[in-house]
Amino acid sequence: MNNPVDIDPADSIAVNRANWDERAPAHAQSPDYNVADFAADPAYLSEVVRFDVPRLGDIAGLRGVHLQCHIGTDTVSLARLGARMTGLDFSPAALVEARALAKAAGAEVDFVESDVYAAADVLPNGEFDLVFTGIGALCWLPDVRRWAAVVARLLKPGGRLFLREGHPMLWALNEHTTDGIQVTYPYFETAEPLVFDEPGTYVATETQLAHNVSHSWNHGLGEIVSALLAEGMRLTMLEEHDSVPWKALLEGMVSDEHGEWRLAEHRERVPMSYTLQAVRER
Repeated sequence: MNNPVDIDPADSIAVNRANWDERAPAHAQSPDYNVADFAADPAYLSEVVRFDVPRLGDIAGLRGVHLQCHIGTDTVSLARLGARMTGLDFSPAALVEARALAKAAGAEVDFVESDVYAAADVLPNGEFDLVFTGIGALCWLPDVRRWAAVVARLLKPGGRLFLREGHPMLWALNEHTTDGIQVTYPYFETAEPLVFDEPGTYVATETQLAHNVSHSWNHGLGEIVSALLAEGMRLTMLEEHDSVPWKALLEGMVSDEHGEWRLAEHRERVPMSYTLQAVRER
């Protein structure tokens, strides 16, 4: 990993798109995304959505958009809970897999190709009851204030944002160390991205990948909340969790039967993820 002093944002988008375009087919084929289960079981939901069903409540009949939807497993899951869903992602390869998944699952979902910052330019403004953003999304965005503005534009008055995300404290940890927990990366948003050049991906796959460079940013919890408040959103939920739905650290984590990973010891010391809800008031 290195951290250059000056990177054009357009370069970051191109670098990350190449990374996700290559990984999308591998993710769809990996058993870790459970794509086959969606076709085999009409009631199957992704583990990410299943975790937050008690917090989502009844979403039947709501018009929703899933920003940064990747291959659509969470999007289809929300549709199965009764929402009229649109999925948006900047990777055309990911949307190929998302559309194939929706067809196999018998789910009616619209998928739109767009960078998340342009979502309010390609989708109707003020017409969504629900904006959903899932695990591992905000870290790909350089400016959380711009993201919050997009969320507010998409929601109708009274509509809500539902966000479950890796905790910024987790993103600040060195995920590769075998020598205890180490804070290595920024907790707060920085102008320049962290640049990683790492082979492979976060799921089990035998696919050999060539585009291994990625650009990412962290955003402090206060920065995220403040960005939403500045856009006329009212915070209605903020729960921090001691688990996250992937093995986020190289050592010292154990999983449960629901696919959630926690520290094997002293799990009370580090938040791993959080669920946030906010309502557009104006």
